[in-house]
Amino acid sequence: MRLMIDGNVVLDVLQNREPHVADSAKIWKLCETNQVEGFVSGLTFANLVYIMRRELTPEKINEVFRSLELIFQFVDLTVSDLEKAADMQWDDYEDALQAAAAERIHADVIITRNVKDFRKSKVSAFTPAEFLERHT
Repeated sequence: MRLMIDGNVVLDVLQNREPHVADSAKIWKLCETNQVEGFVSGLTFANLVYIMRRELTPEKINEVFRSLELIFQFVDLTVSDLEKAADMQWDDYEDALQAAAAERIHADVIITRNVKDFRKSKVSAFTPAEFLERHT
């Protein structure tokens, strides 16, 4: 099964966000142990660095990237993703980009804590808890 992992799920673990960290960490573990394929967009990583900029030195950015690279596959954004997301005309262009990339890589689901933001997505979205309840 192919999962597109949204940034909030990655941040839950990196920033130990309660009460979400436990379920998000279980998603990470499924990816790390190759029980599922986990994908993270390059845009998501850039956003993580921006959000965590006060706590990340250039060395720490490299360390986080290398660690994530061991668990997830990074997905480049393409011009077709940009076009498709613009055509979707969602309120949140970034979420539309995630959905477009998820569709392009044939992801089975998007894992996010903001499921409502993906109501119009062709790829179904689940919270980490919902996914774990249904698929483990």
